[in-house]
Amino acid sequence: MGNSESGLQLLHHLCTIAAKLLLLEKGVNKSSVTNGIALLVTILGMVLNQSLVFTVGLFALSGAVTNWLAVYMLFEKVPGLYGSGVIPARFEDFKQGIRQLMMEQFFTAQNIDRFLSTKSGQAAAFDLSPVIDKVDLSSLFERFVTVIEGSSFGGMLAMFGGAQALEPLQQPFIEQMKQAMVDITDSESFHELMRDQLEQPNMVVTMQDKVSEIIEQRLQELTPKMVKDIIQTMIRQHLGWLVVWGGVFGAVIGGLASITSFM
Repeated sequence: MGNSESGLQLLHHLCTIAAKLLLLEKGVNKSSVTNGIALLVTILGMVLNQSLVFTVGLFALSGAVTNWLAVYMLFEKVPGLYGSGVIPARFEDFKQGIRQLMMEQFFTAQNIDRFLSTKSGQAAAFDLSPVIDKVDLSSLFERFVTVIEGSSFGGMLAMFGGAQALEPLQQPFIEQMKQAMVDITDSESFHELMRDQLEQPNMVVTMQDKVSEIIEQRLQELTPKMVKDIIQTMIRQHLGWLVVWGGVFGAVIGGLASITSFM
């Protein structure tokens, strides 16, 4: 009985240390910590002749290593183990799945229609002022001057120096035109017109084709390693806990097996 109690005390101390390590910063590799502690418990149980500690450590090590290997096999090809490296091996299927998800769940005609409307059913407002601000309207001013020169005011303009006489008006003209365009595109009537145009069947199909082309282009740039890294980054933390819980459940099963053997 004394041997069992000392074994339980040793396990308690080791579990406390393990918990503190696993609850440290995110940079801690939970898989390595779990496997290392399970191996240490197994060795200590064998060296100290503590059957309870040894059994708990052995079962914890087997559970943790099994889960670690299963996680490793998701991303890496292990020679001789059929089915390993499934994510890189099914790279093309993953790309096709991503494209299908985007097109069938996000960029449907119904979703595009919802994007163009508010919850109240009105046309969605788009702020086009940043785009308008970047547009070069110099050619518009040049055409304006050409129209004046070709009109009945052309002769009068020639008396005052011709087109060059209007040059000082170019910048004010451009600024006023940009402001007028912003005012027009900010009106509710313009938003309604734009929605009506964009909701035309041919426009929706064109948008879907363009989105599909962009997605396809981006997917072609992906490599098996990039897909593997993306998935690993998303679920690495949870995969680490999978190994931890494999060790915990293995330890519990080992402890129960050892305790029942004394009965």
